[in-house]
Amino acid sequence: MDTKFSKVLLFINSLVPLALLSWDAYHKKLGANPYEFVTRTTGMLTLVFLMISLAVTPLRKISGWNFLVKFRRMLGLYAFFYGFLHLMTYIWFDRFFNFKSMAGDIIQRPFIAIGMASFFLLVPLAITSTNGMVKRLGGKRWNRLHKLVYLTAIGGVLHYYMIVKSDTRVPLTFAFVLALLLGYRIYAANQTPKLPVRSPIPPR
Repeated sequence: MDTKFSKVLLFINSLVPLALLSWDAYHKKLGANPYEFVTRTTGMLTLVFLMISLAVTPLRKISGWNFLVKFRRMLGLYAFFYGFLHLMTYIWFDRFFNFKSMAGDIIQRPFIAIGMASFFLLVPLAITSTNGMVKRLGGKRWNRLHKLVYLTAIGGVLHYYMIVKSDTRVPLTFAFVLALLLGYRIYAANQTPKLPVRSPIPPR
């Protein structure tokens, strides 16, 4: 398998949602509330890329497709990228860079605080995603740090659920998928490898 070509393909396809969103914005086809449409879309894309990146390890272990791990970093960075766009739509178009107003809004609406906390947990993961940072931190410390992605995903799903006021089917679907992905990790961590039983009498 040509990994380099596959990475380029993944990189381009991951930008397609942004290209479509930009096209609709340019042609003023974002509906009656463009701000809400952009906010919901970028937020959902953040969760989608988070879920796909978390699905890499189970898929790799179940299928034996070890090459999948080579795409996990890019998927995680795209989750950060769309999360950044999601945050910027709030700061720019809702608060107009009024940080004092933003502070009051965070206190009054807990789902914003949860969403921001989830995004900021992604920041150190994005910064330390390079091979150089893995070597600098060491494998064990790097792995421990990147377990923050679980908290990020939980916070992101909770943030989405708290925003939705009536039809909660989509955030609950994300919650179900996340429960499966985290449940698999708990199950796999508690599986002890079975060692072959040795006979006390050596064979003749």
